[in-house]
This record gives sequence, structure tokens and C-alpha cells, in this order.
Amino acid sequence: MEHKQPDLGVSTAAPAALTAPYPADMECDVTTMFGTKMHVRPIKPEDASRLVTFHMSLTPRSVYRRFFSVHPMLSEAEVNRFTNVDYVDRLALIAEVGDRMVAVARYDHLTGTTEAEVAFVVAEDFQHHGIASTLLELLAHAARQSGITAFVASTLAENREMLGVFTGSRFDVRRTLECGVVEVRFLIDRDMPGALNN
Repeated sequence: MEHKQPDLGVSTAAPAALTAPYPADMECDVTTMFGTKMHVRPIKPEDASRLVTFHMSLTPRSVYRRFFSVHPMLSEAEVNRFTNVDYVDRLALIAEVGDRMVAVARYDHLTGTTEAEVAFVVAEDFQHHGIASTLLELLAHAARQSGITAFVASTLAENREMLGVFTGSRFDVRRTLECGVVEVRFLIDRDMPGALNN
């Protein structure tokens, strides 16, 4: 399951700056639907080389769905931006199985609104394990603590896996289709009891 959000590379939010301490309380261990143990935590600047390795390990199909283009290498600016977040207006969560990064999910607060753009990418051999759905819940929980009330995203119409994550969630997802791209928007302003007890 992978999702591309085209605007996350050039956000309308302020430039990345570590204005909040690392939120260790966001770290958690979860189990996938196939019983795989996975550690989820916020990304850190020192994850830069691991993010590059993760990106290079993705299939061309996964990369295209994430970036809407052929994008085999992350630029230095992208790596810096994706790994330097303030944990409030910009947050990225990584999922690890052992020492391997297997997924990244992020939100980027849209300046002047209570909405945030979200994006997901999951390594192909870990897709269909429920990882994106778990990360969506964790992102929503964290975003609510920062005053964000809704998520928006853009995904290719052919990316049924990611659309299934959104429409199969507990959120009331509104969709519009234009030129092969599905825009989704949904409110996240309520926690569901037990949602994070994976």
C-alpha cells in the first residue's frame, strides 16, 4: 500500500525546524494482521541514510504511486525535509521490522487551516499487512493533539490499495475524481476507544 501526496515535498507550512522535543511517547510496538512484530516511531534527522536506502529499495510502481513520477533517488533537499520535522505541524512516522524500515507515513499541516496533507509508502513485500491502516490511526491521533481536525490526500485512481485504506477506515471519507487523481478529505476530530491498542 503506498500513497503519493504531491505537495508534501513543497509544503505551505513553515520550513522544517525542530521546534519541539522528540516525542518518545509516540513510539509503540504493534503486530500486523499476519503476526509480524513492528516498531513505530517518529522519524529523526539521523534516519537520513536509512530513508535513502528505503526509497531505493522500493519498486518503480511504489515510487510512481508516491511521487506521480519516476523518482528513483531522493534529492539531498528532500532527505533533509523528510527527516527534519517539528513533530507538531509536520510529523513522519516510520515502521521498522527488526533493523529494516518498511513504511513511512507523514502529515503536513496546511498553513492557515486545521487540515493536513497525508502520504504513505509501504515496502511492497509488506503491503496488504494492515500497516498503512495502523499508521493512519497513529497519525490521526497525533494530529488531533496538534489541533488538526481533517486530513486531505491525493492518490492515483488506479491505486486501489491506498484508496481502500482510506475508505475502509472508520472515517467518513469524501472523494472527488479529476484527471485520474482521487482527492480525499475526512474529519479526524474524534478518537475511537481502543483504536491504538494494536
